[in-house]
Amino acid sequence: MSVNIHATCIRLDGAAKPFAAPRSAGVLLLGRSGAGKSDLALRLIAMGAKLVSDDRTDLFLQASHLFARAPANIKGLIEVRGLGIVALPDAAKARVALAVTLERPKTRLPRREFYQPPGRLPVRIPLLRLPPFEVSTPEKIVLAVAAFERGLFRESAHLI
Repeated sequence: MSVNIHATCIRLDGAAKPFAAPRSAGVLLLGRSGAGKSDLALRLIAMGAKLVSDDRTDLFLQASHLFARAPANIKGLIEVRGLGIVALPDAAKARVALAVTLERPKTRLPRREFYQPPGRLPVRIPLLRLPPFEVSTPEKIVLAVAAFERGLFRESAHLI
C-alpha cells in the first residue's frame, strides 16, 4: 500500500558527508504550493543530494520503515521556477529519516515533533519547521538528520 502526498523528497547521498549523516537517508520537504520545496531540494542537490521526487511523493512501508519514491510520470523531473521542468539524475527511493515543514520556526529551541503520514502508515518521523530560503537551511537539514540518526542532541545543555 502506498499513499501519494504533496511533498518533495531528496536522498542525502553526497550531501551527508559534512555531518556524517547516513547517505541513504531521505528528507521529505512539506509545504504549500510555492513554499520553496523545489528550491530547497535544488540547493540540497547542489550539495550532493539526489532527487527522489518533486511536488508529489509516494510513501510506503518496507521492513517497518517509511520510504518515498516518485510517481512514475514525474520520476527524475524537477520544476524550477523561472527555468521550467528539468530532468535530473534521481534515486529510485529513500528511507525517510526526517520531514521538514517549510515555515519559520516559532521558537529558538523547539520541542520535538513528529510527522505522521496520512493513511494507514503506522510510523512517526522526526519533524522540523525551517524557513525555506534561509541560507543555512540545507546545512541545518543535513545536521538534523545526523543528530536524529546518531543521537547527537543534548537536551539538557544550558546555553548562554
